[in-house]
Parts: sequence; C-alpha cells; structure tokens
Amino acid sequence: MTNTAPVADSRALGLAHYAARGVLERVLARHGITFQQQVVLRAALTADAPQAPGDLVAQVQGSLKADPAEIRATVDELLAEQLLVEDGAHLRPTDAGRELIATAGAETAPISARIWGGIPAEDLAAAGRVLALVTERANAELEELT
Repeated sequence: MTNTAPVADSRALGLAHYAARGVLERVLARHGITFQQQVVLRAALTADAPQAPGDLVAQVQGSLKADPAEIRATVDELLAEQLLVEDGAHLRPTDAGRELIATAGAETAPISARIWGGIPAEDLAAAGRVLALVTERANAELEELT
C-alpha cells in the first residue's frame, strides 16, 4: 500500500479554512460576536493609529473580499454594541472591544496550539510559502475580474 500525501489544491485549502474558521466561530459565538465583527474589531485594534471608517472598511475588504456595504454594516454593529467608538473622524476600539478580543484570543490559543502543534517547522514554512503565492495569484486574478 502506497501512502502518498494529499495534493494541495483549492478544495484542500477551503476545507482547512472552514474547519479552522468553524472552531473560531464557535468560540466567538459564546461571546456574541461574529467572525466578520471579530475581523473588523481586530483590524481596528492592530492598526498603528485610529482609522477613518472608510479606511477600516477598505482594509477589511482587502482581507475578506466582502462587500464594502456589508463591512460598513458590521462597523455600525460594533458601534451600536459599543465595541468601537467614534473619536472625531476616526474609530477606536473601546475597553470592552479590547477585552473581548483578548478573551477570545485566550480561549482559542490552546485550540490553535493543538491544531498546529507537532507540525514540523519546515512543513509550516513550505505551506506558508505556497499559501502566500496562492494568495498573491488569487488577488491578481480577482483584480482582473473586477
């Protein structure tokens, strides 16, 4: 019997993405936050400086490839839930928003360690290179389609 490694392709990438995202969404659901809300809030948290709403939407749109109107609606939800606050022309996370992301991160850390643990560093490096190339090429194709 031959033991061949599965070939990396779009299906394998999608299955891995949705499995990992499913884990994260379960954790986030316990805190009443959606995946997209977490992405927007994390983007606001990790920005070097407070961002204007349009800049935050554009940054998230570049990552998620979601409709900018949907992302703006997500920003509005985070404002309504007081996880983001308007500070003049900019948005900044509230203490509650920071705490939520920290708590969710602390809950997902041991799960992530179990998922990623034991994978040889050279395999992770190779996968990282392949995923970066796939992302670059897919973004280029998306630009052509737009």
